[in-house]
Amino acid sequence: MPSEWKNISVLGDGAMGTVCALILADAGFDVTLWSNFPEQAADLQQHRENRRFLAGFKFPDNISVTADPAVALEKPDLIVSAIPCQFIRSVWKKLASFHHASTPVVAVSKGIEVETLMVSTQIIESVLNAGTQVAALSGPSIAPELAAKKPCTVVAAAADAELATRIQRAFSNDYFRVYTNDDVIGVEISGATKNVIALAAGIIDGIDAGCNAKAALLTRGVVEIARLGEALGAKASTFSGLAGVGDLVTTCISPVGRNRSAGEKIGRGMTAQEAIADTTSVIEGIATTHAVLKLAEKHGVDMPITRAVAAVLDQTASPREAISSLMTRELTNE
Repeated sequence: MPSEWKNISVLGDGAMGTVCALILADAGFDVTLWSNFPEQAADLQQHRENRRFLAGFKFPDNISVTADPAVALEKPDLIVSAIPCQFIRSVWKKLASFHHASTPVVAVSKGIEVETLMVSTQIIESVLNAGTQVAALSGPSIAPELAAKKPCTVVAAAADAELATRIQRAFSNDYFRVYTNDDVIGVEISGATKNVIALAAGIIDGIDAGCNAKAALLTRGVVEIARLGEALGAKASTFSGLAGVGDLVTTCISPVGRNRSAGEKIGRGMTAQEAIADTTSVIEGIATTHAVLKLAEKHGVDMPITRAVAAVLDQTASPREAISSLMTRELTNE
């Protein structure tokens, strides 16, 4: 581990926050896992596993659990923010007074805030002290697979190359490999928008539209994501990397992916709200869909797949009608 980092706090007790805590504890760091809910923190501490979001993986002795912000933010050398995107602002406002400006933050949650159209790192930067370094860690990373120590590769993105490298070294081990990148907005837009495409992939599964349809979705989905990202100043190469096509493929094919699974339920007849109620996890893609559309409209970017997903979520089109609308668009070059 980097000698200057000894204590790391993970904020958020969901599956990704928990698995980050496990990875970092595995590396020998003293890890504090913070929950916003005292009852959940007590359950985590008592049973030494996350029975709600990541059952079956016991906490080692170097993971402590708390619901007290003062304890969680007293002495970490790095903070991992695993708070779902739509709750980042409200939670960080609660925590900001305990945060030291010199302590860097790495965001692992993916999404776009509906009200502001900001990605996770931008939200955190807007709440915290000016000068706080904020990075993103993103890529194809299904939490249960990571907890089982199955091989996984992701990207640490930061404007400061040294911070990205330090995060890379802190997290990397023989089953979790981290690359670095300086394209923070590209990495974050990839992570947020792929959840929308994952909903579409699930809808395709739900109506049994076939493998050809899913292949077309993933291929054109990458184009759509890159189109938006480049309009926001991202690098084209980011979208063909781990944070882009890598994360998209994993999310769209994994049987346990939250967004794909929610899309499948919608394809089989559930409403978006029923799909949300049918899981204990946060389905970021549902809220993100409309945020992506607003962002695309703001920058004059055409996103027909995202528009079709929004129509299904809003129940202004059935899944088959949405697919038909995409298939019968004006013919053009690839």
